[in-house]
Amino acid sequence: MATSRPPEVVLRSPGPELIALPWDLPLAEWDETEVPLRDVEVGPSRHLVRFVEADGALWALKDLPERIARREYDVLRRLEDGCLPAVRAAGLVNQPGHDTAILVTRFLDGSWQYRRLFMRLPPNRPRHRARLFDAMVSLLVDLHRHGVFWGDCSLNNTLFARDGQILQAYLVDAETSEIHPGGLSDGQREHDLSILVENVAAGMIDLATALERPPEIVPQLIDEATALPERYRQLWDALHAAPEFPFDDRYRVEAAIRELNDLGFAVDEVALQPVGDGRSRLQIAVGDRNYHSAQLRRLTGVEVGEGQARILLGDLNAHREWMRRRTGQDVSERAAARSWVDHCLEPGMRAAHRALGGVGSEVQAYCDLLEVRWLLSERAGADAGNEAALAALGGRAPTDSAAKMAVADAETDQLPRISDG
Repeated sequence: MATSRPPEVVLRSPGPELIALPWDLPLAEWDETEVPLRDVEVGPSRHLVRFVEADGALWALKDLPERIARREYDVLRRLEDGCLPAVRAAGLVNQPGHDTAILVTRFLDGSWQYRRLFMRLPPNRPRHRARLFDAMVSLLVDLHRHGVFWGDCSLNNTLFARDGQILQAYLVDAETSEIHPGGLSDGQREHDLSILVENVAAGMIDLATALERPPEIVPQLIDEATALPERYRQLWDALHAAPEFPFDDRYRVEAAIRELNDLGFAVDEVALQPVGDGRSRLQIAVGDRNYHSAQLRRLTGVEVGEGQARILLGDLNAHREWMRRRTGQDVSERAAARSWVDHCLEPGMRAAHRALGGVGSEVQAYCDLLEVRWLLSERAGADAGNEAALAALGGRAPTDSAAKMAVADAETDQLPRISDG
């Protein structure tokens, strides 16, 4: 029987509007005429989820049994401490008078639920779906490397956000997650993978049916889901390989490091252990996936995602080469970085963001501008320049079909580039 016991409220972002919400009432009884609730599309959930706007931000609120809510709150806090891609826990409200609790998380700005992405993906272009699956596999590998057993990895429990020309996946639901400081066993990892395959296949088929996609796409979706473990193992093996080779073949160390850097991973330590017969075993301690973002931050102080950093570093290197040709002298990394920020990045971000009508982030807008410029330049056989790219980005100039798709993506801020499909 409900009592009048007041709620226990813990908020990590205690703005006045968030504090003033009716935490003494069950979430189902919140009145939209009195509370700034927002309609946000979500997938199927075992528990009631509602969204509220307060203190200039959007918050997700989930009604849970108190024990489960505390457990999920603790897991999300530990994922945040480990800088893992997951939604951020913002509060926990225990409502003993109603025998329930409310978990508060910060809504991930610029993110998309897979249903909205899938609706824009043409059924005859599996490469589009492959990018979504690559993001999920990368997320699962990141979690497993840090000893996190997800337990319910599915499309419903994942959000996607653009990071340059790739998708970044984020864990949303951690109700069944477990953190093992000593790492996961192979059996635990394989169990998580089997859950992923089953959930992804079911989710994609259900949505394809709801969207009345052609029946012949179903076997293709099943094949794509069953291929996920192989994608996972390729990435896992690249991160944990310990090749053996003659000690004199140390050039292979550089190749291994470069492969990991190309995947976005920083390298913390390299060790060559003798194994006999003049051979050594290479072991590489791999850090977080922030190689390019750390490099850009070191040169410019700019904080961006790993995918965005890869694109921006390419633009920075091109600017440095332009400065060399213009002056006939070598240009230091620092000098080129300062010039690039002042003359390319900052004005380019503002202009691209204006061209897109203020949609999305300025950094992502500039990444979109760079790709549209590249597409137009490829078409013309010469550098098209920023003005033509800005006109195409803002829909003020005709473009070829490839550039049109890139522009459409940038305008809606929904997908990574799909122009190569």
